[in-house]
Amino acid sequence: MFRMYRNRVKNGGKGGYFPVQRVIQVISALLVNGYLIGFRRGRIFTGGTKALCVPVLNCYSCPGALGACPIGALQTAVGGVRRHFPFYVLGLLMLFGVVLGRVVCGLLCPFGLVQDLLGKIPLPKLCVPKRIDRPARRIKYVVLLVLVVGLPALSAAGAPYFCKYLCPAGTLGGGVPLLLGDPMLRSLAGGLFRWKVLVLAVILVASVLIPRFFCRYLCPLGAFYSLFNRFAFFQMRLDESRCVGCGQCERACPMAVEVTKDINSPECIRCGRCQAVCPTGAVSCGLAGVPKSGPSGETEAK
Repeated sequence: MFRMYRNRVKNGGKGGYFPVQRVIQVISALLVNGYLIGFRRGRIFTGGTKALCVPVLNCYSCPGALGACPIGALQTAVGGVRRHFPFYVLGLLMLFGVVLGRVVCGLLCPFGLVQDLLGKIPLPKLCVPKRIDRPARRIKYVVLLVLVVGLPALSAAGAPYFCKYLCPAGTLGGGVPLLLGDPMLRSLAGGLFRWKVLVLAVILVASVLIPRFFCRYLCPLGAFYSLFNRFAFFQMRLDESRCVGCGQCERACPMAVEVTKDINSPECIRCGRCQAVCPTGAVSCGLAGVPKSGPSGETEAK
């Protein structure tokens, strides 16, 4: 799957093929935000597909959004006046989790693409010590349980707390374009919008210095999909007989996964970079239970 990406890396990034990860990310962003005329008009798409949840974090209020964000839909279901158990949203999220795991984060999420592009800015990257990094990664589970589920379910108003106070994708894809296109909305913007812009700015700057900062520490959707990573149909594989212990895979991983120790860690977003840089082809990916095909076409043992 990531052969084109690997060829580019081996050529030092000069010439070769455009990374397949980036191609998939751009196509996914265009598919879920295909109502491009909405950006020009400053209007939200209201067609029938808005009742359908996309698998990624993508704001319902984004002018180009063709579907609903699953996190926003989850908050709407558990909160508000018409509270009900979110069978549809949870069922859909579980389906994506079982089939893909965090492939959604690595290849399909538009805000993941934004973070990857910011990570390309040639500034020194911060190495977060494990004693800080590991407990900090639990914050996204707290965000999921408290802001997405707990507070909307318990409060009388059922406000979408994550969307309202934290979500950077909503501010970047929805709030900013709508205010740029509507002078009346700009005049109404107050302290809450300034708070959201501040949160967005902090996350964007942090993403320049720490790869996939939002995915690592704050994203509730990534927290949900991580629960399925170890038994999702799509898996990463490490052939220990080929591994030479060079460590290139772990240095390339934007999520700082210990690839040689726990390749299907809940933190692995299946971006394919470990496979791309592996000099011996020890890292591969595919559906669980399906043997890997060797270079000559014969199947190899897992």
